[in-house]
Amino acid sequence: MATGLGAQERFLFDLNGYLVIRGALSGDEVAALNGVVDAHAHEAVARTAALKNAREDGAFGAAGARRDLGGMLGWDDGDPFRGLLAHPRIAPYLAALLGDGYRLDHQPMALLQDAGSEGFGLHGGPLTGAGDLNPELQYRCVNGKPWNALVAMAAHLVDAPDGAGGFCVVKGSHKLNFPVPPDLAAGADSEFVREHVAQVPTKAGDVVLFSEATVHGALPWTMPYERRLALYRFSGPNYAYGRAYLNEWSGAAAKCTPQQAAVLLPPFAPRLERPLTTGAGDAGPEPVVRARAPAKKAHDVAVFGTSYF
Repeated sequence: MATGLGAQERFLFDLNGYLVIRGALSGDEVAALNGVVDAHAHEAVARTAALKNAREDGAFGAAGARRDLGGMLGWDDGDPFRGLLAHPRIAPYLAALLGDGYRLDHQPMALLQDAGSEGFGLHGGPLTGAGDLNPELQYRCVNGKPWNALVAMAAHLVDAPDGAGGFCVVKGSHKLNFPVPPDLAAGADSEFVREHVAQVPTKAGDVVLFSEATVHGALPWTMPYERRLALYRFSGPNYAYGRAYLNEWSGAAAKCTPQQAAVLLPPFAPRLERPLTTGAGDAGPEPVVRARAPAKKAHDVAVFGTSYF
């Protein structure tokens, strides 16, 4: 399995719960992604008052609304977005954080925001609001190898300098032992936000990977240009949070490379002959399949009438 993470990167992800891959996407790739967004921006859907992401009187709130754009994996001109599924600069990190055979878990989308639009209240974390274990969002590190139930990937398509707003985190919260109090999550305490909520400055082409066990949110967007990022969520090969795979990604796999198509497979264990997208991504050979003993498959056919139990 490709390690992906160097010693320093492994330390920083374990310390903070997120990692920035600086310059992961080239200028041409960013331009291509923005070009596709330009062509489909009229399809974006604004979040109405009933779907506001933040309390307006809190640190994360603002009058304007975010616009969400989805469906890009199935677009005829969606190759730049499909290319992020097994991107050679990103795949090594996804394989290190989730394992070979990592898979897409949520429908990806582009987030679009004008100046003065709201952020997102703090959410995520390894505990429920009652303080119980949240099994859907977990982080562990065993024998020097990180493991995540769910990892988000944000590919930034415009600059977000310090003070711009946008993505923010409570560093180290992927290992917290007490839930975030509701008033703090809503941004009602400005001192807490100032001291403990960190905006992550990025440039166009940077990719942020963060565990969904890390408490995160977004600050209101302040720049005079539109905020744009592509947001994907990935899980390990035999785990699912979302159900998007049930609709087979609206047929997107037919437009994908073999490595990308493997990322769109439903959840099941690698030992059941799962084609594995590795850390090499599209730069590597076709996905590897670990063969299962013919006698075991024959036995399953005899018992269940299918090749797999």
